[in-house]
Amino acid sequence: MPELSPRRRLAVLAICCMSLFIINLDNTILNVALPTLQHDFGSSLSGLQWTIDAYLIVIASLLILAGSTADRLGRRRVFQTGLALFVTGSVLCSLAPSLGWLVAARVVQAVGGSMLNPVAMSIITNVFTEPRERARAIGVWAGTVGLSMALGPLLGGLLVDSVGWRAIFWLNVPIGLAAFTLTALFVPESRAPRPRRPDPLGQLLLITFLGTLTYAIIEAPGRGFADPLVYGAAIVAAASLAGFARHALRTPEPMIDLRFFRSATFSGAVVIAVTGFAAFGGFLFLNTLYLQNVRGLSALDAGLYLLPMAAATAVCSPLSGRLVGGRGPRLPLQLAGTAMLASALLFAAFDAETRDATLFAGYVLFGIGFGMLNSPITFTAVSGMPRAQAGVAAAVASTSRQVGSALGVAALGAVLAAGLSGPLAGPGFVSAARPAYWAMVGCAAAVLVLGTVTTGSRAARRTSGLVQSEDDADRQHATEASTR
Repeated sequence: MPELSPRRRLAVLAICCMSLFIINLDNTILNVALPTLQHDFGSSLSGLQWTIDAYLIVIASLLILAGSTADRLGRRRVFQTGLALFVTGSVLCSLAPSLGWLVAARVVQAVGGSMLNPVAMSIITNVFTEPRERARAIGVWAGTVGLSMALGPLLGGLLVDSVGWRAIFWLNVPIGLAAFTLTALFVPESRAPRPRRPDPLGQLLLITFLGTLTYAIIEAPGRGFADPLVYGAAIVAAASLAGFARHALRTPEPMIDLRFFRSATFSGAVVIAVTGFAAFGGFLFLNTLYLQNVRGLSALDAGLYLLPMAAATAVCSPLSGRLVGGRGPRLPLQLAGTAMLASALLFAAFDAETRDATLFAGYVLFGIGFGMLNSPITFTAVSGMPRAQAGVAAAVASTSRQVGSALGVAALGAVLAAGLSGPLAGPGFVSAARPAYWAMVGCAAAVLVLGTVTTGSRAARRTSGLVQSEDDADRQHATEASTR
């Protein structure tokens, strides 16, 4: 890739952030519309979970494939294809006549979205080559992810109350089309020097694992754990995971090279992303249902109630990027884990949602924690793998986020459903949600502990040695290819 001027590099960063804003906005913007969808389509709690998780599961399943495909075929080409599919899916979502059609259209959206997150990160990594400049660019990118996901409930509430839930998807169309055009004008084409081969069996096993696991978790409270479909799905999920690991160890170029999990920082980033985003997905799902179904707030008022969380995330996301660039990922991860842990404890031990003062304190704390979370995850995941595999590194990090969000909505929603003896709007909501908040306490504690343990100097030295050896192998391969 040719060296770009500082102005053009900033333009590339802005285009990537623009695209990522709408992709990650759609992770959360639909949450405040769930009670409206429940009323319009007569949906059950599990149906509401599927409107969120269908999008997350498909993105999580295809991110790694999209990243490696972009490394091979061209990052700009795949990025533009993803934008076109995402805009098409958004139009279909806005026209959906039933909940089933909406879920299907969300799948189309997700196929396009899977081509954007890892490819954008790969483009940024290859455009910003100086380490400190790259760290700051990653901080801006990760801040955009956090800010868009936190602003989703507020924008969603405004659109649902003023125009209707279908307007949520109209928002994506002009932004997506603008990003498509600007990409053609400013983003240079690039490919990896040694792109990975496709791994169709690994891809199939990953899709099977995530889909059946989520089905078992979501459907278990309604169907019962003894239902053949539920335990059958659980068995298939376990077998798929075992098969995926066995296949990855045997094939020369697997979709996920398990050797990279020898890097403590990389492994830590993956687990932190899953647990941190599980807490976030479950937290947002429970609170949007509580504010509207129990407190009786409108979608806009529910979004305004969640504004302290969005504001705290907006402030802390760029601050986290600067901390990562200046001091490394450990401090932001410690702050993230501590703030999320304090917030989850307020809800689990003190029923924070029953009093405005503790409710807003919990929202601010969670926003601080979530704002601090994104930049160090991305930085440690990318720095834990060779530069030539930037697309795969970004895809694994993004996959971990989506898997965490999907499991958070599925698992914590299932805990809520299991504890409810009446309707969602009933007085038993707070007590039914309490075990879910204790699960969030565990997730936040994992972020704090792993963020401290896996980002120390010893872990960094091991990662540096692993990356150096892989980069040496890449250079040797390139030299051999040039002499043939």
